[in-house]
Amino acid sequence: MSLHPTLQPYADAWNHSVEAISELVQPLVEADWNRRTPCPGWSVRDVVSHVIGLDCEMLGDPRPIHTLPRDLFHVTDDQQRYMEIQVDVRRHHTAPEMTSELEYTIIRRNRQLRNDAREPGRTVRGPLGSELTLEESMRRHACDVWVHEQDLRAALGRPGNLDSPGAHVARDVLLAELPRVVAEKAEAPRSSAVVIDVHGPVEFLRTIRVDIQGRGTLETAPALGPAVTLGLDWETYVRLACGRVTPEAVSDRVKTEGDPDLAAAILRHFAVTR
Repeated sequence: MSLHPTLQPYADAWNHSVEAISELVQPLVEADWNRRTPCPGWSVRDVVSHVIGLDCEMLGDPRPIHTLPRDLFHVTDDQQRYMEIQVDVRRHHTAPEMTSELEYTIIRRNRQLRNDAREPGRTVRGPLGSELTLEESMRRHACDVWVHEQDLRAALGRPGNLDSPGAHVARDVLLAELPRVVAEKAEAPRSSAVVIDVHGPVEFLRTIRVDIQGRGTLETAPALGPAVTLGLDWETYVRLACGRVTPEAVSDRVKTEGDPDLAAAILRHFAVTR
């Protein structure tokens, strides 16, 4: 038994990011675990707890039975409450407890992946009882762990891996949300186009076309006379798309051309995950 070839890139991306996280946190003293990260409301310990919790659920472990305190003001909806359980249950764990659980979880997950013969289209359980394919689950997971690796790097002043395998998975996951952002949330005019031009360690140019029915599609072909062109670097793109910064905080790193109101609306709805 072995992992399906379609799934292997996601397993490799996850492994690259989670091993990087393990290397980042292994030498930390206790105080470093309390450093704030760009992920709203979460410390270094919280981010690592989240990563451990995600993989424990991928392993099929039962979720902790735990009641959240009422003073977690960054927790405002059911999705956040669901994610916070795995985080809050570890908030008093020591540095050695955190690193040892992380290492053990990585070992268990690697063993699971080596012996996983399921097809990519197999339906699996996601957060809050949702259902999705195994391929989509692993793709989102690889993206999530890479984004949290970047959260930790920002908190610890250890930049890197902006062009790693996880970065390329994250690019595709985040780009897939752009048609909804442009056509539905920002309400771009019908029969218009918006161009996103990203430079840096991961470079790409994509066009979001809005058809006469108001549906958005993502294309690689450039558009002539787009309604809006947004130019920004890869790191800023990720931070905006993942809700780590506001558009106002990085306005000097985003170049906009075209309709200023539409550009502002797109940036206002740019965050697709948090």
